[in-house]
This record gives sequence, C-alpha cells and structure tokens, in this order.
Amino acid sequence: MPNTKYIFVTGGVTSSLGKGIISASLAKLLQARGFKTTIQKFDPYINVDPGTLNPYEHGECYVTEDGAETDLDLGHYERFLNVATSQANNVTTGRIYQSVIEKERRGEFLGKTVQVVPHITNEIKERMQLLGQTGEYDVVITEIGGTVGDIESLPYIEAVRQLRWELGEHNGLVIHLTLIPFLSAAGELKTKPTQHSVKTLMQSGINADVLVCRTEHDLSEELRDKLALFCNVKREAVIQSIDAPSIYDVPILMREERLDEVVLGKLALPKDQKLNLSQWSSFLHRLKNPKSNIKIGLIGKYVELQDSYKSILEAFIHAGVQNEVEVIVDSIHSEYIDATTIEKKIAHLDGVLVAPGFGSRGVEGKIDAIRYARENNIPFLGICLGMQMAVIEFARNVLGLKEANSIEMDDQTPHPVISLMEEQKAVIDKGGTMRLGAWKCSIFEGTIASNVYKTSEIMERHRHRYEFNDVYKKQLNDAGMIASGLNPDTDLVEIIEISNHPWFVGVQYHPEYKSTVVNPHPLFVAFVAACKKHSLNKNV
Repeated sequence: MPNTKYIFVTGGVTSSLGKGIISASLAKLLQARGFKTTIQKFDPYINVDPGTLNPYEHGECYVTEDGAETDLDLGHYERFLNVATSQANNVTTGRIYQSVIEKERRGEFLGKTVQVVPHITNEIKERMQLLGQTGEYDVVITEIGGTVGDIESLPYIEAVRQLRWELGEHNGLVIHLTLIPFLSAAGELKTKPTQHSVKTLMQSGINADVLVCRTEHDLSEELRDKLALFCNVKREAVIQSIDAPSIYDVPILMREERLDEVVLGKLALPKDQKLNLSQWSSFLHRLKNPKSNIKIGLIGKYVELQDSYKSILEAFIHAGVQNEVEVIVDSIHSEYIDATTIEKKIAHLDGVLVAPGFGSRGVEGKIDAIRYARENNIPFLGICLGMQMAVIEFARNVLGLKEANSIEMDDQTPHPVISLMEEQKAVIDKGGTMRLGAWKCSIFEGTIASNVYKTSEIMERHRHRYEFNDVYKKQLNDAGMIASGLNPDTDLVEIIEISNHPWFVGVQYHPEYKSTVVNPHPLFVAFVAACKKHSLNKNV
C-alpha cells in the first residue's frame, strides 16, 4: 500500500471560518516543498451533490473536468494548487448513504443489519483513502464540512477516529480550526469557545494535533500558552490565523506561523526540502500594487451572496493581476435593471459581465444590460445563460424577432433561438443530468476567440441544459453575430461574438472554473485587457 499521509481538518464554534482556505494554504506550502498533495471535501448534507442546491443556500456549484458537481471549496483547491480535482474529491452524506443502500439491495452485506457503525463509517473511510491509494499523492488533506458537535457530522468524526488509529503513528493528524472571539465590552480575546469546541472533539475520541485559531487580533504568548495547556496540544501547534487582506495572503501567514513545519514533524516527513513560493509571492506583490483600476459590472440575480459567483470574482483577481489593474466589481441585481435605471447602473462601467443562472427571474434586466453594452461599445462577456441572453437580445433588437426567447423562459415562443439540448429532452431527474464537465471546442481563425486562446482547439467545462438553436445560426451570422467556436462532434455553438464591436463575446461554458493563480484564464485576461483599454479611451 502507498505510504500516503492523511491530514483531517475539522471546524468548531461556528461555520464559515475558512477550513477550505486553511486546507488549500497548507496544501500549497506542502506542494511548494515538493510533496504531491491533494485535498478532498466531505460534506455532511444529504443532497447527493450541490447541483440541486439554490446558490443562496450553498454558494456556487463548482464543476470538475470529469463532470462532478461539487462544493465551491474545490475551486479554492484548484486555484491554489493548479491541479485538477475530480469526482473523488467531494463526497456528501447523500452519496455515502446512496452507496451503502445500493450495496444492501445487492445483498453485499449478506443479510446483516445495516448500521451507521460499521457500514456507514466503513464507506466513509474507504472514500477518505481512495485518492491516497492511487499512489499519486504523498499527502491527502480531508476537509470535514460543518462543525464538531453537529448531528450530521458525527459519522465523519467517528470515521476519522477509527481511521487515525488504523493508520498508525505519524501517518495521520487532525487540525482543528476554531474561533477566538474578541469581546469589545471586555476588550479582550476569549478562549472559552475554543476550549468547549476541543472538549466536544475529545468526547468523540479525537485529540487535535494542531489548533488553528481564527482571530481579528494577534494572540499573545500568554494566550497561546493557555490554549496549549487547556486544549492538549503542543505550544508550537497553536497556530494563529488572523484576518487577512485576501485569501492569497493566507499561505504566507501560515508559513510565518510555521504550520507546514509542525505538520511535517508530526507526520515524520523531511523538512529539509527548500520551500519555493517565489511565483506566489510575485503574484501577491502585483495584486497589492496595481497601476490603475477598472470597474466591471457583474450582472446576476444572486448578487446578495458573493459566494454565488465565487469563481468569477477570483478569475477577475487573477486577470487583474495579469493586466496590472485592480478590478472593482460592481454587483448589479438584474431584477432591478430596466429602461429607467439602465443608464445610471451601466454607463459608468468599463465592462459588463452577465453571469450564469437558471430560470426566468431577472432575465429581462440581463437583456437590457446586454443591449446597452452592445449599443454603447462597452466590452461584454456573457457566460452560459449570459451568452444565451446575448443571442436573444441580438435576435430581438437587430434581427427584429421581437418575441425571440429561450424555451427555458417561454416554451411557446415563436422564435426559440435557445432550445433544449436533444439529449436533455427525455431527462426527468434534475440532479447530475445536465451537460457537465470538459468538452471540446474548435475555434475559427481570425476571430476574437482565436486571438484570445492562440489555438484552434480547447477544452472547457460545461453546466447547462439549453443551447444555441442552429436554425438561426445563418440569420444571426449574416447580421453580425458569428459563431466562432463549435463543438467538433455535435456542432453545438460554444462561442458567439459580434464582429463590429470592440470586444463582445459570449461562451456557453464556464471559463471561470479553470482560472488559477498560476494560469489566469485567457478569456478573463483578454476581457479585462479590453475593459482597461475602454477605460483609458474613456478618460482621454
């Protein structure tokens, strides 16, 4: 069996402390020392995957190359490590129970009573070791969703307890992320919530090896000593995680706290490999020292929750650094855009991005925003539904097909310029049944897309049911909206652009999923460059 080391990251006191960022930051530090590292997320909710969850519930649904609909933390893993994740990197309670029930129906348990222990915990342990058994990784980090003490998290905590014992000394460790709140009335940091959280973990049979403490203020030496004493951890294993200007600062902060050295010591891994964070440090320097700024409007209907468009926002950061500009994102709710507000909301922008989404709510506002960007030569990028709305807008206002629509919004439209994909027509179940994962796209020469990608064939990730209706392709093309990218096997239109516009592109896929610190996505880089040019011309 491969000698893979396992790290388990649990959370306490409150959710949203940033287990995903801490996991990704530690993985980055280990990777920078030459260790092959991957991260997986175990989510305690009963949904089989996040694909059926409303973005207001759980933020964006992230899609992997192999078509898994996953938790948004996998986006952080890929952005930090520049390594693709897969189906195996995200597991939910729903998937665990589904697998166990299917085994029971097949008779694999030989008539025994199926129970949480050992059957559910065994399934969890198998999944936790799946990536480690491939031989591809030196270290596998497993993030446990939720907080210690939650009813739904108990099987995962029990599985970690068992697995840690089975792995043996130096092969597994537990990092517990917790909150040290600051009480302004008392003027001091309080450790009691952390003590109770660690106590709850210990009642489940697990001693934390490392304590990572989220805090708004620096932890004093006295307070660190107190935490070590009352939480049964070594003094050097009390790690401060102070609020940072950006998530990209966290690996550097964790390095300053020597988190990687503590972990390597506990896993009996060599510490002598040189840490190489030069590329990361260069990115951070450029991030903090932009030469100018631009303002881009993000038009969507889930803008109240920033995590709904997390990958898009991070892709803007990557592309901004590449262009030496700060991208200020103006989140605009499409439901509140109409003829009376459009000028005020859009005119001052250097670019417009119309975001993905589902359903009819807010689509007319998106169409109005696209028309304004098209008619006023403002750089435009439409993603998935954003591309489809661009096609509808052009059909209505340039071709004169006033009732043009998508059959998702109006199944009686006389001009269905966006229609249901053929393979989707017989689909009844909603979960995991869309066109998902990486698909080929062939790009035509002499187009904006060709200039962006510098290649004739690309692979991009999809998540959609509806598509550009080929019946209208020639009509749209003759009027100036060309299909510049097609799937070579199905002729599905992947990219549209307008030839007599400074920069107007719509894509059926999700480029934001593939943007990383090391490799900013070329489409976002080109779009931000176009917005930067528009800003300069506007100010001349």
